Amino acid sequence: MRNKKKCISLTLAAVLLLTGCGGGTSNNNSSDTSAANSSSDTSAASTGDKKVLTFGCQMYTDGIVNTVTDENGGWNAMRYGITEGLFKFNDSMEVEPWLAESYTVNDEHTEWVITLKDGIKFSDGCDLTPTKVKEYFEYLKEMGPSGSAKPQKYLEFEATVTADDEANTLTIQTTQPYANLPGQLAHPTMGIVDVADTENFDNGTIGTGPYMIDTFNGVGVGYDLVANPNYREEVPYDEVKLMYMGDASAKTMALQSGQVDLVENITNVSDIQDFKDNPDFTVDIASGVRCGFSWMNFDGVLGNKTLRQAILMAIDYDTICHSKTIGDLYTPGFSVLPSTLNYGYDKLNNPYTYDPEGAKKLLDDAGIVDTDGDGIREIDGENINLHYVSYENRLLNDFSNAHIQYLAEIGIGCTADYGSSDDQWSKLAAGDYDFNNNNWITVGTGDPYAYMANWATDTTYCGYSNPEYDKLFEQLKSEMDEDKRADLIFQMQQILVDDAAVLIDGYYNSSMIYSKNVGNAHIHTADYYWLTTEITPAQ
Repeated sequence: MRNKKKCISLTLAAVLLLTGCGGGTSNNNSSDTSAANSSSDTSAASTGDKKVLTFGCQMYTDGIVNTVTDENGGWNAMRYGITEGLFKFNDSMEVEPWLAESYTVNDEHTEWVITLKDGIKFSDGCDLTPTKVKEYFEYLKEMGPSGSAKPQKYLEFEATVTADDEANTLTIQTTQPYANLPGQLAHPTMGIVDVADTENFDNGTIGTGPYMIDTFNGVGVGYDLVANPNYREEVPYDEVKLMYMGDASAKTMALQSGQVDLVENITNVSDIQDFKDNPDFTVDIASGVRCGFSWMNFDGVLGNKTLRQAILMAIDYDTICHSKTIGDLYTPGFSVLPSTLNYGYDKLNNPYTYDPEGAKKLLDDAGIVDTDGDGIREIDGENINLHYVSYENRLLNDFSNAHIQYLAEIGIGCTADYGSSDDQWSKLAAGDYDFNNNNWITVGTGDPYAYMANWATDTTYCGYSNPEYDKLFEQLKSEMDEDKRADLIFQMQQILVDDAAVLIDGYYNSSMIYSKNVGNAHIHTADYYWLTTEITPAQ
C-alpha cells in the first residue's frame, strides 16, 4: 500500500484556491457535517427503523483517512466508502469511469480530456466540479511530504492541469507519453476530496462516497459512519459501525457472536471452512492480484548473492502455502507478479527451486560455514543473524515463522521483529531490517509499472540496483504498445529471479465473510472497495 521514498513529482499550478461551494468563502467542515448528520438522524427517526451495519476490519496507519499525507489513509478513505476516484477497476482489473463520464486522449498519449458526470456532490453539499478536482491535485502537490509516502507518485510525469467548469472537463497535459493515466487516477490516493477545509483531514475527510464520518472513536477503535445525504443514489445503510479488529481470531469471534455482521480477510483456514459449512454465513473469496514478499536488504549482509541464492533454495514454498496454517489462501510462486496475470509467469526460469542440500553445498563452497560449532554460519567472522521484520496481517507472521525455521536448518540465524504495520513501514523506510515481510497489490493502477518501481535504483527501499533492470523500467514508462509492455515486464521479472532479489511468500486471495443479516457483500479483485452500495441489508 505504500509509496516509494523517491517519486517523480507532478508539476501543477502554483496557486491553491481553497474556496467553498460556488467559489465563495471556505465552508466549515464541522458545521456541514453536523447538518448532514442531523438530516440523516431525523430521516431515520421518522421511519423508526434505522438500518445499521457493523463491520469488523483491520486497522492501518492509526485508522486515519487523510488521503494527502499518508497513502494508507487514502486506502482507508476509499475502503470505508468515503471517497471515490475519477476511475475505478472492475474485477477483471479493467478501468471504468466512476466520477468521470468519459475521456479522450491524443495520439501521443500526452493530453487527456476528462469529462465529469453531472450532478455529483460532496458530502458537505458542494458540487463536484473540474476546479474542485484540480484543487485537490494541487493540494497533493503542495502537501505531499518529500521523501515519504507521497500520493502524487500516481501522477509520475510532469503535467499541467486545466479545469473548465462550463464544459465540465479536466485537461491533463503531460511532458511524456502516459500509457495508463486512467489507471493511475483510479488509485485510492487519487480519491477526490473537498479541500475547502483541510484542518480535520485526519478524521474528517470529505468525499463523494456513499458514507461520511460521524464520529472517530479513537485509534484502535474505529469510526461511526452515516449515509451521505447528498449521494446520487440510495445508500443501503443509515449507519455503519466500523470496528477495528487486530487479528483474524478477533474477527472470527465477533462474527460468530453477532457482534459484527461483516468482516474482511479472516486468515485462519479452519475458521473459514467453518463459516463455509454454516448456512448462516456466506464466504466470498476473490482470486487476488496481491503478492506477499519479503524485501531483502542489499545494504546489509544480504548483499551477498550466494547467501540470497541459498536462502531461496532452502525454503519449501509449496509446502508452506498448502500447510494447515496457510491453507489455500496463498498460491505458491517464485516471481514478484502473480501467476494469474498475463506477464509470462509460465515461461520464467527459476534456478532456485527447493533444494536444502544444494543450499548447504552452495554456502560451503563459498566459505560461508560454521567455524565454532554453534549451528550458525558466519560471514567475515560474524554469525549470520538476520533481522526479520513482519506484522500481523494476511498471514505474514506465519510465513516469516516458517521461513525462519527453514533457514535454521541450513545454519542461517534469524531474529523475529513483529510489530504493527506502521512499525514495518518505518523500519523499511529507515533500512532497519534484513528481511521485511509485507503484502502489496501488484497492479494497483491496472498495470504493474508502479509496483515494479520497488526494484528500480531510484525508487527502491532495499538497496537493489541492476542497470539492465533500470533500462527496461525506463522503457516501460513510455511504451504504449501493450504486447511490448508485457515483454518488458517479463524481462524485468526474470532479472529479479536471476538476482535472487526477493523472497516470495505467495499470491494472496482476499475474502469477505458475512452473516445472514447482510443480503449481499462482495470482495473485489482490487481490494480498494470494501463499503460499497453493493452491500445491502437482508430482506
